[in-house]
Amino acid sequence: MRVLLVEDDDGVANALVEALEAHGHRPRRVGRGADALRHHRDFDLLLLDLGLPDADGLEVLRKIRKVAQTPVLVLTARGDERSTVRGLRLGADDYLVKPVRLGELLARMDAVARRAARVGPAERLVRVADVEIDLGARRVTAGGRPVPLTTKEFDVLAALAGRVGTAVSRQQLMDEVWGDAYLAVSRSLDVHLAGLRAKLDRPGLVTTIRGFGYRLGA
Repeated sequence: MRVLLVEDDDGVANALVEALEAHGHRPRRVGRGADALRHHRDFDLLLLDLGLPDADGLEVLRKIRKVAQTPVLVLTARGDERSTVRGLRLGADDYLVKPVRLGELLARMDAVARRAARVGPAERLVRVADVEIDLGARRVTAGGRPVPLTTKEFDVLAALAGRVGTAVSRQQLMDEVWGDAYLAVSRSLDVHLAGLRAKLDRPGLVTTIRGFGYRLGA
């Protein structure tokens, strides 16, 4: 698995990276919560420490869960019941207290990955009125004709297509398309949405929800 290790302790991080690599995983280590928010979509699983220098790990988890379902295994020295319960309620897939035995950690990672796999892939072909969105091939047709979208225009449309008929917040869209809702320039979303609407030429297909975000379809 591609594993993002969010750990600010160099000794712990180096030992874990070495162990994960020895067991066939592809780990990348970062030391800040901001890095986790920026890069979490590029990985199959997150190992998240709670004691980070720039943010509380539980707050990082909360922000990730608002926009993504990437499996997260909390790995922390914080073993009190309140932290454990809060972590699980905020969406952690598992919660381990340091020091943890390597065999148990690897087994828990495998279990979390199996549970995530059973959820199944999202629908890859989305149809709304006469617009067809092939998420796998990154192709869009409207009325049977291809619609040439830029990479970012397609990414915005794909984020909306994953929740047809549901309002999607600006924050969610920015996080999914630019990698971090807290760093993305809001104006970029407006520009790409305007381009997307013009190319689709389907008034009302993408609805603005004032003060919140957007919706694809009825």
